[in-house]
Amino acid sequence: MLSRRHFSLALAGSLAAPSLLRAQQSTDEIRDLAVDLDQLHSIQIRRGDETLLAEAPRGPGLTRVANIKSCSKSVLALILGAVIDEGGIESVEARLGDVAPSLIPSGATEGVEDLTMRDLVTLRAGLERTSGANYGAWVSSSNWVAYVLRQPRVAENGGQMIYSTGTTHLLGAAIATATGDSLLTLARRHLGTPLGIEIPPWTRDPQGFYFGGNEMALTPQAMLRVAVAMRDGGRYDGAQVLPADWVDASQEARTRSRWSGLGYGYGWFLSDSGWILGRGYGGQVIAAHPERDLAVAITSDPTRPARSGGYFGDLMGLLDGPIIALG
Repeated sequence: MLSRRHFSLALAGSLAAPSLLRAQQSTDEIRDLAVDLDQLHSIQIRRGDETLLAEAPRGPGLTRVANIKSCSKSVLALILGAVIDEGGIESVEARLGDVAPSLIPSGATEGVEDLTMRDLVTLRAGLERTSGANYGAWVSSSNWVAYVLRQPRVAENGGQMIYSTGTTHLLGAAIATATGDSLLTLARRHLGTPLGIEIPPWTRDPQGFYFGGNEMALTPQAMLRVAVAMRDGGRYDGAQVLPADWVDASQEARTRSRWSGLGYGYGWFLSDSGWILGRGYGGQVIAAHPERDLAVAITSDPTRPARSGGYFGDLMGLLDGPIIALG
């Protein structure tokens, strides 16, 4: 078993090698590096139409569902794009007060009615976060949406990025209210059926809204199909399954995470090296690199943290080192 130090040294060696040698890095070597990360459950790499690596050294395997944690935020963003494309919501500039006024409770923080779908999908609601240390109190409340909308204002609407699962849950509830369909129904319609993947029911809040931004479950193989669709401009298996203009817009950085330094578009993190990333607690990853024709899905132990300076940093080292060299 490699220690993190030895893993980092091995990875640094691959990064320091000449570009031709990096391009010839074998999938066997990537497999060895990945397997030695004891938090990793599965890894799949697809280049073009060819699956180069599909391994599940631990965990439930490639065909059983895994909790994708906050990769759910990236999936939710795709649902928003599809709903806008079909006319269920007018545009990304639509205001909460117009889309779902019934969600706004008495005592709501001033200005929340003016929050746009863009503000929500880019995590720029300006309200105190409900993630991290505040998460437990939020999900223990009797009304998750009202709780979010009564949080004190810490920034202006559309200002700085504040990573908060409450913001994306509010977005999910707004989408469901505007369309009259649950997030489960919308996810199956816009992703499940066109991608040929199963999307089982997941956690709901006390009002019955499916959790927007956490707790969705997909098989690693389904995650890879989402990654392929993101890589290929919303196309999968020869069909346009997601709006191409939305997929393109998702890859434009609208803000930046102060924790990881990654850019953030419409629900997707963006690396300077060209990766489009869904990222979930514990090291769940849906990644696409259109320029290198690569799609990657990674699942990990969902009970252990994956910080940018720790395990998630190791995964980014894999993506930016031997994996990107395959493209």
